[in-house]
Amino acid sequence: MDLKIAFVASDAPIAAESRERLAARYGEVATDEADVIVALGGDGFMLQTLHETELRGTPVYGMNRGTVGFMMNEYHEEGLPDRLRGAEEAVLHPLSMRAETVEGEVLEALAINEVSLLRAGPQAAKLRIFVDGRLRLAELVCDGALVATPAGSTAYNYSAHGPVLPIRSEVLALTAIAPFRPRRWRGAILPASALVTFEVIEPKKRPVMADADSRAARHVARVDVRTQPQISHRLLFDPGHGLEERLIREQFA
Repeated sequence: MDLKIAFVASDAPIAAESRERLAARYGEVATDEADVIVALGGDGFMLQTLHETELRGTPVYGMNRGTVGFMMNEYHEEGLPDRLRGAEEAVLHPLSMRAETVEGEVLEALAINEVSLLRAGPQAAKLRIFVDGRLRLAELVCDGALVATPAGSTAYNYSAHGPVLPIRSEVLALTAIAPFRPRRWRGAILPASALVTFEVIEPKKRPVMADADSRAARHVARVDVRTQPQISHRLLFDPGHGLEERLIREQFA
């Protein structure tokens, strides 16, 4: 049985050209009719594709036409249907962000990599952190903080000196960004089921923004972050090159 493939590409010329060649060679269908979606671009475009297809449950196979390509496979035009049939699947559950602003407005968004809080003015942010409703840190003075999934643990979280998490570990990384006080606090590893709540101390004097995979809320007063297990993103990888192996390799780079 032939696979019904949908091809999507980023705005980069190399990605658009690749899409045209692959569609001409293998045929294509619309994304809502596809057995599998092939995404051509970089990691940013992969995140965009996953967000756009999150309610369909269709597996996505990425081929790198960008830069880093951590979530992508190598680009080859030959034998694509066989690669798709033999691919390994990784299932990711996103984070939900519920951000309440100083004015009382609420923004809800999903994040596959991380939800981050960042200072939005010249002064350091002051954050109060609760886990499952229990106060765990009365005051964190910092440039920001983030909650990262295993899939996102090698992205911003890693740059902020957070831990790399195994893809099947069922945990989240809570990581401070440029912490000033407490000086020795280096974050926490929490169960994937945890509800993490940030309260912004002096939000008008020390403004803070919140971001969920580039969906931003400004002047936030409170942000709730938790895993959404009912939403599943299905990523396909060539055998031996899946997220689990990539995350292990990152720790020995």
